[in-house]
Amino acid sequence: MSVKFNWSCPYCNRDSTITDSNFSKSVHRYNQDNKDGESAIITTVITCPNENCKEYTIKGTLQSFDSNTLEISPDVRFEWSMKPNSMAKQFPSYIPKAITTDYEEACLIKELSPKASATLSRRCLQGIIRDFHKVNKGRLVDEIKAIEKKVDPVTWQAIDAVRSIGNIGAHMEKDINLIIDVEPKEAQLLIGLIEILIKDWYVAKHERQQHLESIIGVADTKAAEKKSNKSSNSDDEKAAASS
Repeated sequence: MSVKFNWSCPYCNRDSTITDSNFSKSVHRYNQDNKDGESAIITTVITCPNENCKEYTIKGTLQSFDSNTLEISPDVRFEWSMKPNSMAKQFPSYIPKAITTDYEEACLIKELSPKASATLSRRCLQGIIRDFHKVNKGRLVDEIKAIEKKVDPVTWQAIDAVRSIGNIGAHMEKDINLIIDVEPKEAQLLIGLIEILIKDWYVAKHERQQHLESIIGVADTKAAEKKSNKSSNSDDEKAAASS
């Protein structure tokens, strides 16, 4: 069966369509009377089609399989990224280092400790709000309330949800026997929101500013050319009059 799907390279951030020519997949099935039963390790390798990149990713998943049908369960028991060591996106250097560091660590620890990843996403969110919106009220809940009128309702609700889920790892429950887990997929959702905020707030603002500055630059250049032409014409007229 041929392969064709959209993919974003974690190295160059270019979106592309992956086909058989840059995709490889292998399956290793095993049992050997292990405690989890029939299992399969699936590895996928993707090479970036961008001629200026050509980096590649290696990803592995651990899943169950049925030896009678050889069908592999769609449920992923464990997932890890071998190259790069996390699926963190590469953001421009103008994003504050403290924010990208927390984001990268949240990505790195997502599978090993989703709860810790969620806590880091919460911390990253607080850093973004404080830096971008210049809000610093001590408590994240108060800072989120302060920006409610500055963002659309759905984004605001998602931001508050990151705070709520991140609190699971940041604060101990009053009943220490009450254990609330965070799943890797849930931690990834929080990471996804951080990526959206960085793109929508920082990257979009930077690109908009660059575009506007380019327009101003063109206008200044045209004004200078016009002034130069007028000066040249005036000199020509004076020269003609004196001859």
